[in-house]
Amino acid sequence: MLFRSAKSKFDGGDVMRRLKRLAEGTLSSYRRLFLLLLCVCVVFYMLPPIFRYIFLSAPEQKDPHSICMDDRLTPFVLQNFEFDANIRHVSPSKMPGERDFTPYVGNGYLGLEIAHDAYLNIKHGRAMQLPIRFQPVVSVFGGGGGLGGEKESTVVEYLTGMVHRFQCFADYFVSYTYYAHRTQPGIFMQELQITNTRNMMEDIELIMPRVNLPKLTRRTVTLTEPVTAGMFTYSELEVLTGIVQPQPENPSKCIVISIVKPQLDSKLQLRKRGTVRIVYPIAVQYSKLVAESQVKGIGEATEQQATQTMIKLLQKLGSKASNSGSLNSINSYRQEHIDVWTDLWATGFTISTSKAENSLNGDRINATMYAVLSQVRSFEFEELGVGTSKRDDIAKALTYAEGCYDSYHTLQAENLWRDMSSLQQLNSVVSSWMLTLEKQGCHNLIRAGASGVIQAMVLSFGSFRFSNQHLECNIHPKFLHRDFHFRRLNYGNKTHVNVTIIVTDDNKAVINVALDRSDRSYYACDGGCLDEPVLLTQNRRQFPVKLTEPLTAILYITEDKQHMEELHHAIHVKEVVEAPAHEQHLIALHRHGHQLGGLPTLFWVSVCAIIIVFHIFLCKLIIKEYCEPSDKLRYRYNKP
Repeated sequence: MLFRSAKSKFDGGDVMRRLKRLAEGTLSSYRRLFLLLLCVCVVFYMLPPIFRYIFLSAPEQKDPHSICMDDRLTPFVLQNFEFDANIRHVSPSKMPGERDFTPYVGNGYLGLEIAHDAYLNIKHGRAMQLPIRFQPVVSVFGGGGGLGGEKESTVVEYLTGMVHRFQCFADYFVSYTYYAHRTQPGIFMQELQITNTRNMMEDIELIMPRVNLPKLTRRTVTLTEPVTAGMFTYSELEVLTGIVQPQPENPSKCIVISIVKPQLDSKLQLRKRGTVRIVYPIAVQYSKLVAESQVKGIGEATEQQATQTMIKLLQKLGSKASNSGSLNSINSYRQEHIDVWTDLWATGFTISTSKAENSLNGDRINATMYAVLSQVRSFEFEELGVGTSKRDDIAKALTYAEGCYDSYHTLQAENLWRDMSSLQQLNSVVSSWMLTLEKQGCHNLIRAGASGVIQAMVLSFGSFRFSNQHLECNIHPKFLHRDFHFRRLNYGNKTHVNVTIIVTDDNKAVINVALDRSDRSYYACDGGCLDEPVLLTQNRRQFPVKLTEPLTAILYITEDKQHMEELHHAIHVKEVVEAPAHEQHLIALHRHGHQLGGLPTLFWVSVCAIIIVFHIFLCKLIIKEYCEPSDKLRYRYNKP
């Protein structure tokens, strides 16, 4: 507008009139604009879930096999969500978002991956990585000449030490339960339940255990009186004995192994809409590494031990053939196994879930702890082979844990949290854990078996260390940007300590300490031990996280008050300050998966777009108000 007519020349009075009109319309205009922006924000906030509901959550028509599998897996969904179990689809393929952990059962004496063609493994070195050419898993032969169901899934229950396997066929479905018994380490239990879904008879065939051991001998033992376990009566046992050579370069040394299993017909007939339940135990006994000349004598001994174990087990599980089978006996035997796992998990660790990429969460921690515990024996719970002296040694090892754990906290050790999608990877992770704990001062706890190993693992998570009459926590304050809970740390025979680290609203971490139980007074102090020792009770005592120069422990716990008072003069720190608050973007990253807070990214992008559009509209309005010819404005606002 370089050239303007006479009517549109600059007039100061005209400008004042325009500003006055603009001011008069400001309140109502901005009120309407505010309401419009509010409605737009609400719409943009609701768009993501609406789009997901319309385009991603459309009801899909599931085939009967998928419906069957969903029904089988529904009881375990909550446990899977809370990381107490892991659901894994095997066939036809793994589902998106599933955690790919190998389904495994073991008790430190024997173990195996749960698959129809899996081999039994026994202890060799620090892990159970010596495969035996024996495939113990009983499976149902699938229709159409294929092995396995049209749908197959596994569920690993960490808290019970059991693996469930489900197969859904066209006319029936099969539920399996596997566990390596904790109180009888030589027993591998299989429970099958086959359900006919059609109103007609169905013939099925079982894939029985297969064995191909070197120097294999077979013989049959007839029971003096048939025993009924579940719905089947067993009258004969098959005894298999062979050898295993763990060192091919040294064939003169071998391990003698004996396997005893009941004789069971592989062909079954299902009644109309009927259910068949099979309880199928396998007893395994093997020797230490022996010379080839001793194989015969050792073989007779292992055969006898395995046979006696199986006979006693069948008598315990079932009843005489003249009576009905006892389901309560089977449930009680399974519960004995579960009780041991429940006792092991009394000590544990909880960490707040992080949404940051590649972060370590409870799913991988629980799976790794379960894998390690499955390859360590529970000596104090075993029925045979553990005398009074052995139990006393275990109790002493659990009490005296001096020097464990003597390194940085293992939550940052990526080598200990590798993938476990195959048996080889699982064994490698277990070996790494056992080596790490052994070399970092936890050898006494390892000797105690599974109870000691879980104690050592939980101590290592927080870099807790037993040192000269006290327990100290050496984790660096910079790593305390998530909530931790260390449950039932064993301090002596009759004392358990709970330690909780919480990130407060001001992004600072605080420590809460409480006694789960105790037989005497215990005291605690924070970093530097400058304050008076605090008496611990079953109620939480809170301590700030302090940063010292040079770096020392952030928490000390002891039963000797005088020792703690003297500890202050032995730490020799130059400076003690409260640990600084963590950066807000770091907390937001763990809590929300990004640094923008709790709202979705699309919402913030939408808000920015609205602000930009609003300013463009405002600029356009002002330019139009001041640059438009005055005669048009006069006509617009002075209508007759």
